Amino acid sequence: MIRWKFLIPLVALCGMSVPAHAGDDDKVPYWASIDTDLANMRVGPGESYRIAWVYRREHLPVKIVRREGPWRLIEDPDGDKGWMRDLLLSRQRSAIVTGDGLIEMHAEGKAGSPVLWRIEPGVVGLLGNCESGWCGFDVEGHKGFVLSERLWGTGEP
Repeated sequence: MIRWKFLIPLVALCGMSVPAHAGDDDKVPYWASIDTDLANMRVGPGESYRIAWVYRREHLPVKIVRREGPWRLIEDPDGDKGWMRDLLLSRQRSAIVTGDGLIEMHAEGKAGSPVLWRIEPGVVGLLGNCESGWCGFDVEGHKGFVLSERLWGTGEP
């Protein structure tokens, strides 16, 4: 009988250490961004695998395709895939301008609003809410709205 006194609290403590539900953190794919100005993408999920790419672009958007322990299989805007440590990534949403030619950043999320800036392809910015084909976009403090069709990192991953 004495054994049960110790076993029941032990089982209860073990149950407390496991989350009640997995939540959105376990679902892939999802959007993320590189959270440092220097990040290595490897060919496999571990430090022993060779480095395939070195990224030097903080906030570059990436798609998380798979999880394996602390490693994430990512896809970058060019479609390249490889493994990166979760410590180098952030859930903060960002986007990169794609396509040809400049795009206009407007004061509001509609075509008739004043144009604040013109942005070239390859520019990375933090992503705000997206509604009716327009997304809030922040490029180093220059904030406005751009057409979502010219951004990689919006919509469903």
